[in-house]
Amino acid sequence: MLPITNEYARNASPPSFGGSRRHRRSSHSIPIILRRLFRFPQMDFEFALWQMAYLLIAPRRVYRNIYYHKQTKNQWARDDPAFLVLLASLLCVSAVAWGLAYGLGMVGILRAMLFMVLVDFLLVGSLAATFTWFVSNRFLIMDTMAHAVEQKVEWAYAFDVHCNSFFPVFLITYVLQFFFMPVLKHDNWVSLFFGNTIYFCAAVWYIYGTFLGFNALPFLAHTELFLYPILIGTILYVASLFGFNVSQNILTLYFGTT
Repeated sequence: MLPITNEYARNASPPSFGGSRRHRRSSHSIPIILRRLFRFPQMDFEFALWQMAYLLIAPRRVYRNIYYHKQTKNQWARDDPAFLVLLASLLCVSAVAWGLAYGLGMVGILRAMLFMVLVDFLLVGSLAATFTWFVSNRFLIMDTMAHAVEQKVEWAYAFDVHCNSFFPVFLITYVLQFFFMPVLKHDNWVSLFFGNTIYFCAAVWYIYGTFLGFNALPFLAHTELFLYPILIGTILYVASLFGFNVSQNILTLYFGTT
């Protein structure tokens, strides 16, 4: 008896193989930092804490590590979400403290958590990262030789810069301001000066941190452009000392009363 050949069985790939191939393609299209977001055992929290400490005492040292990361992982951005998870957790703890201080109740505290994490940190950070990413790629890329590989700033790296710059802002405006809240509640010029200075220092630190992040990339030029907003911030800060209390207005916006 002659063997009977099933042309469909010979030529067609098994459905499961095609499905797994599509699954692999879709999984590779998702950034690795998002795929690892809930894999806590794989996160290096010790290194994330080291980064947080050095962002306060020697921020340039944090950005020196990106060269090693680029050589080993072939990307400038983080692939470990530990820093992101720690910062979001600190924001949640801060929301609980502020909520208890203002007597917001459980619902109010949950609302404050969502606002601080989703709006203050993620939404505003995404807008800031998109702006710096666009400016860097559009105006600051160095002219390369014809044979050189053209490099671009990754959006994820721009968001990393935001995360790094946001951490000192968190300590100043969410933590330091909390402990000085009894002083900031008074309607006098000392309270106005102290509250406005807190936000001015936070803004300067964020701007300087952003500059350091993009200045660390060897293919960018004229990154001092990111320092120019300090001049605008200084003018606004001096003008605010004549009667606009930034701290009280922001606390009123968040919690309805100071």
